[in-house]
Amino acid sequence: MKKYIYILGVTLVGSLILTSCKNYLEPENKSAGGQTAEQYFNGDATSLGVYAYSLMKPIVSRTNVYQYGTDLYIPSRGKTSVFHDYSLTPETSDIKSFYSDLYACINMANACIFYDKNRTQYTPEMRFVRSYCYYILSQQFGRVPYSAEYINNAETKYPLCELSELYANLVNDLKEAIADDKMGATYNHDGHATKDACYALLAKVCLAAGWDLGVTYNDIAKGTYTVNDTQYFTEALNYAKQAGADDVLSETFADKWHATKADNGAEVLFSVQYDRAGYPGVAQEGGHGLQNTYGHYYGSPSLGQKYVNSEMCMTTKAAKLWDKGDLRYEATFMTTYYNANNADKWGAEGYYAYYNSNDTATQGIRWKYFPYYISDAEIRAWMTAHQEQMVKGAWDNQPNAFKICDAANTNIVTYKMAEDGTISVDMTQTYEDALEGSNALNKFPCVRKWDDATSGFIDGTNTTNDYRDIILLHKSDIVLVAAEAAYMLGQTGQAEGYLNNVRNRAGLPAKTINEYAANYTVSAGFEDEFHKGIDYILDERGRELYAENERWMDLRRTKQLVRYNIEFNSKVSALVDMSDDGANAKLYRPIPQAEINANDALTTADQNLGY
Repeated sequence: MKKYIYILGVTLVGSLILTSCKNYLEPENKSAGGQTAEQYFNGDATSLGVYAYSLMKPIVSRTNVYQYGTDLYIPSRGKTSVFHDYSLTPETSDIKSFYSDLYACINMANACIFYDKNRTQYTPEMRFVRSYCYYILSQQFGRVPYSAEYINNAETKYPLCELSELYANLVNDLKEAIADDKMGATYNHDGHATKDACYALLAKVCLAAGWDLGVTYNDIAKGTYTVNDTQYFTEALNYAKQAGADDVLSETFADKWHATKADNGAEVLFSVQYDRAGYPGVAQEGGHGLQNTYGHYYGSPSLGQKYVNSEMCMTTKAAKLWDKGDLRYEATFMTTYYNANNADKWGAEGYYAYYNSNDTATQGIRWKYFPYYISDAEIRAWMTAHQEQMVKGAWDNQPNAFKICDAANTNIVTYKMAEDGTISVDMTQTYEDALEGSNALNKFPCVRKWDDATSGFIDGTNTTNDYRDIILLHKSDIVLVAAEAAYMLGQTGQAEGYLNNVRNRAGLPAKTINEYAANYTVSAGFEDEFHKGIDYILDERGRELYAENERWMDLRRTKQLVRYNIEFNSKVSALVDMSDDGANAKLYRPIPQAEINANDALTTADQNLGY
């Protein structure tokens, strides 16, 4: 589907202009001769389905909504975020556009179902797309208006749907999609939803429903809760098994995420498609910017380095999240940055030489990043062994090595090598200064999960030239969904089996919940027996799914959002920092005020608590 996702979408827009009515989409017939929509589609709404898939793109690439205000990500170099410090309001522009983008995609999916009179594969596929968007709405906003009908009139009365009804609708919709004989069974890496994807989404929907409908808070700040009903957890576990949770993870983590593999991984269940060759406009503007988001700042791309906007640096907890020997660390972060000498060879030299060079063994190294568990002696030995590569590039790029977070959990250690091979500790910065100070650049490795090795040098600020497919559902995520569901069902041994399936692939020894101990530092009283299991699961999700836009929803779902922010977010020290003046905690995002004003079934009383 990659090639024509753009072509047919553009053709459709040219023939049938979509205009907004009270923030919902309705068609305005601009075609020659007054052709009706029914005549235009003639029972085949393929182009509408393709366009609906493309409307998922602005939904799935918003890192601030999905990652800030958690334990693992922090802005750097003076940047701030209303999502990180919980100062967002119903007028926050990113919330408005996020909300409207979700409903635009839903209504396009509904339009496809409505006009698909011949009942092609797009009817069940659009049930999946619609369900995915409502799933995101339920996790971010809680109760929201629900409609399974194409809105093509001026109706403005859409009441909030209770979560119990919303989750039931999603389960029924996905089950109907699975039962449809037009639905493909197994993902073919072409962007079409399949039954496997539906089972995976069902597992995630039911897991969320289990927490939201069957578990109640005892103390929001402490993250304690009582389980009252486990029906949805049982369903989540069963659907996860249907999606392959019992399969042994055999593909290496590095192969799964390697930049040259794109979306060919064996574990992928659904992804949003991008195609540089098929984009009809300026290619540099048709992708996304995930490769430019997770990391520090590394200087101008004209010097051969990848542009990163400093918006998603690792917290001290994230810096110590991975154990020694965890293969996921090197596969998640770029730890070796090569120098560049020739501007016309950019890509084969510099940052992307990791993927494109045929001779990295002799390529000059600009920076090397070591995790916290590597000793001073090991770092010096590595630098000595690579002395011939630790040389300046054409643009005086001083080669350095960095140790990310020392044993005291407070400092970044910088190692410099002189031309005679002498190694010195040139600078030891506090972690906070490395993030915010005047020298706040290139002290942390960037994420390479989303690297597009073919993106090439454009300019210093381009962030829409990444054409890696955005993977939304994949096998190891569902294995961890199964682990969480089994844990909530009291099936501890089964939960540990799923956790160890993920750990084994990462090269780590099996561990029970009781044996698990984190490497990062926490305050007295944070760790206790009540939270031991859920903390283990969340840490494993943090390692396996780092930079995959899941974290805020993971913490909200498991009722650890406030507890984790108080402990790990420097902008939050108590529940009051995540509450309004009436002490109502911000456990959801605010419904945009414009949506409340435009909807005759809503009033300000329907706004989420905390706003």
